[in-house]
Amino acid sequence: MRQTKALLLAAGLGTRLKPLTDIWPKCLMPIQGRPLLEYWLSILKEEKISNVLLNTHYFSEHVDEFLNQPQFKEWIDSVYEKELLGTAGTIRENIDFFQDSTVMLAHADNWTCCDFSGFLEYHHNQRPKNTVITMMTFQSFDPSSCGIVELDNNGVVIEFHEKVEQPPSNLANAAVYLLEPEVVKWISSHPEITDFSTEVLPKFMGKIATWENRGVHRDIGTIQMLRAAQIDTCKKPIWEENSHWQQDFLNNPIHKLIKENHVNTE
Repeated sequence: MRQTKALLLAAGLGTRLKPLTDIWPKCLMPIQGRPLLEYWLSILKEEKISNVLLNTHYFSEHVDEFLNQPQFKEWIDSVYEKELLGTAGTIRENIDFFQDSTVMLAHADNWTCCDFSGFLEYHHNQRPKNTVITMMTFQSFDPSSCGIVELDNNGVVIEFHEKVEQPPSNLANAAVYLLEPEVVKWISSHPEITDFSTEVLPKFMGKIATWENRGVHRDIGTIQMLRAAQIDTCKKPIWEENSHWQQDFLNNPIHKLIKENHVNTE
């Protein structure tokens, strides 16, 4: 089995979460007392994915302080983007890191908990022949606000419906992918490409397998959805809450601000 490395996208501005993101990055928003990014790293650690790259931009100093905890050293690298490169641009800029590996690509400012072992097993051993991407999907409660996928009988994507008024189903793209080296090489050879969803995925139509997340997936881009995540049933991160960073985090005003803005939006 080819080695799997991971790219966690954590550089976003989180504009829909203002005023929360005026003081704190979206990827570190608290969920049940722990930062969102810690859940992602815990998943990767449990799946024995020990080569992780994380891009930073907005409030990068806070993300760097979080990553400076002892449990994250030696297996997580971060790369600062002075100007946002776009998902495909980040892959291309760090091509040497991903060379000849399967790449797990995830937007680390989404809230996802599911059977990741099953996701990896499906990609490596069960996906249809000739597919080079496995896309995680989920059942959306608001399909008109999502990228909806249309599949053939083998679960391979045959069409995308991006935020249309009457989508054909509720099955949405969760923006978590497993990519084979062919995809990375294609991105590397097309320097004009920056966006993964709109510029890369269409080029691989018919080669994108799907795996449905039957657990939890939320875009926590709004205060309402972030608040809803606080009562989801998901496994806590594997590390103890005894670091200086964690203790400071528990006293961060972001917790109070989430509650106040939840009240104000009711």
